[in-house]
Amino acid sequence: MEDRSGSLVFESTTTTRFTWDYEAKADKLRALYEKGKAAQWNALTDIDWSAELRYGAPLPETAASAAQLRSPDCPVPPELWNDYRWEYHCWMTSQFLHGEQGALLATSRLVQIVPNIDDKLYAASQVADEARHVEAFSMYLQRLGRSYPINPALRSLLFQVVADNRWDIVYLGMQVIVEGLALAVFRFGQASAFDPVIQQITELVARDEARHVAFGVLALQGSYDELTSAERAERTDFLKEASLLMSRRFQLEEIWERMDLDVAAGIRYARSDPTMVDFRRALFAKIVSIIQKLGLLTPDVRTHLEELSLLRPSAGVRR
Repeated sequence: MEDRSGSLVFESTTTTRFTWDYEAKADKLRALYEKGKAAQWNALTDIDWSAELRYGAPLPETAASAAQLRSPDCPVPPELWNDYRWEYHCWMTSQFLHGEQGALLATSRLVQIVPNIDDKLYAASQVADEARHVEAFSMYLQRLGRSYPINPALRSLLFQVVADNRWDIVYLGMQVIVEGLALAVFRFGQASAFDPVIQQITELVARDEARHVAFGVLALQGSYDELTSAERAERTDFLKEASLLMSRRFQLEEIWERMDLDVAAGIRYARSDPTMVDFRRALFAKIVSIIQKLGLLTPDVRTHLEELSLLRPSAGVRR
């Protein structure tokens, strides 16, 4: 539910696990922990905020944006194309910010619920990373002078992840799905094509996110080998639901509404335009690789991803 300020509020019975075994047992995870401690940065002093930014200024054309504009199904008229690119930039950056707050809350829960000291220490260090990311993206959106509310699909997934007491579900939802998608977007440069400030932010954040995704993979490896069929079905059902929500996240409904364009036409375009489809498949490529490595790319998960157009034709192996 929401309180009077509009904040999302939920009540849950939180499981908290103490451990009295402080001996390091996961060498790779401890090495990642040390790497994270050495890679701290400061959003105020390590980013040059002095570059001028004028919202709505003409943007240089790119091959990708030109291809989108030429699409016969594109709902954006040529005279509004520059405005659309600014709105997309604002929307994407806003979703980064909301996702980072979700990661901040989810990772703080991991400190409580994971069973061993290695995971607790790394999760605690990631909390500091996520706080820094929230700070940086919040400062950037203030500089931009506008923002978007959280996308409903992202909101739904974050709520599910943060409210769950099963530590592996928190890892799957946050470290693999949400953080994995963010890392892919950063690496594809979708948010950093023209502004040097957001380029700096996404470069620094991407370094952290790469460690966070690696943390999730290390923590989850081998954890599904002993699951019952019912427990495994719960995990694959969660993956299917998370994938559905994240595919809906990229329908850009909020942009079509803000620009007063045909929302239904915009959603059809976002779902079917070849450039947009290829973009989503590219974003999910690493996630597919991870869930296959974890033994969760079951035939029904694979079929679900294919139906959502999130799976490259040659990706994955039927299990």
